[in-house]
Amino acid sequence: MDGLEVFEWLLDAIESDHESERRTILRFTEESLYVQFRRTLQAALPYYPKLRSIHPLGVIPAMLCSLPETAEIPPPLRGKLVLEQDEAVQLQALPTGSIVSERGIPWGVGHIGAPAAWSRTTGYRVKVGVIDTGVDFRHPDLRHSLERGINLLQRMELPQDDNGHGTHIAGTIAAANQQHGMIGVAPRAQIHPVKAFDHNGTAYVSDIILGIEWCVRSGIDVVNMSFGMKTRSRSLYAAVGSAYRSGVLIVASSGNDGRTGSIDYPARYTHTIAVGATTRSGRIAGFTNRSRLIDVYAPGERIVSAWLRGKHREMSGTSMATSHVTGAVALLLSLKPRLTPAQIKSIVQRSAVPLRYSKTPRSAGELSITRMIKLADQM
Repeated sequence: MDGLEVFEWLLDAIESDHESERRTILRFTEESLYVQFRRTLQAALPYYPKLRSIHPLGVIPAMLCSLPETAEIPPPLRGKLVLEQDEAVQLQALPTGSIVSERGIPWGVGHIGAPAAWSRTTGYRVKVGVIDTGVDFRHPDLRHSLERGINLLQRMELPQDDNGHGTHIAGTIAAANQQHGMIGVAPRAQIHPVKAFDHNGTAYVSDIILGIEWCVRSGIDVVNMSFGMKTRSRSLYAAVGSAYRSGVLIVASSGNDGRTGSIDYPARYTHTIAVGATTRSGRIAGFTNRSRLIDVYAPGERIVSAWLRGKHREMSGTSMATSHVTGAVALLLSLKPRLTPAQIKSIVQRSAVPLRYSKTPRSAGELSITRMIKLADQM
């Protein structure tokens, strides 16, 4: 069996008469077959224009393509290929709150102990990937924190935010305008926005995988993923694992459905840091999903951060909690750049403050930067 057999089947499927098609991830279980197929595809592209709609996903041996809904892998190729629907993914935030004029250090940033750590670490030069709706490049609070990033929806354009969610996340992580605006957890970290979500806050699994692939290639240190899905994607699981083995840690939100015993993907994957949300009083927020798979809780209720057109907005959700943890990891990596993803995850878990109001004895604790750094100093 070689890549030519896969190519011939795929060509027949694409060129066949069919009423409807859907976005599909074609995953290869053997790296060698994937490499052979890519060579065959590259050689054939000048002769078959329809094949230009097939795109490699990079970080895993898989291709994105549009196939008939009735397409099936033929018997000789079963076990070698896997078809997976390219599902839609939604951002993790509750309805947006009001525009506010609050300035300085937001309550969540102070609550986790970030200001006390700034004499030792500000996240200097740590590269933070934010896979989201982009950022407001004109926001005064983010002017000194932003790198170019990438727009996966319009490759030739800046990843400009047309939703607001990504700007809010970036502000909590690394805003740096204490005199006239706000300051984030790691004010000297570098935000690399990856626009995978449209103005409605929707993306496809393949967009997220391409975003992870870009982060790995670009030398990103930690990635914020404030979104979730209820179904398990093996392709996304493989991409998260590949990033983890490459030294890139992903921080993900648990979801806002108020469920007990279950959290969303990709936070549910073991190679992420899964984040739940707490309130000002240190209680687990009622909206947060929770289970033993949560690694840490962080402030997620009524969080003020940057918004579009230079404004600030109050928002709640596990998205907001996740950005606090990502900022904390940036502070840690600036201080201890050689830490592996496994070591960082262990430090975050072990240094967390036990939740005073939790009825579950094995519940994860709340993020504490002071305790994180103290534990890291002992390693």
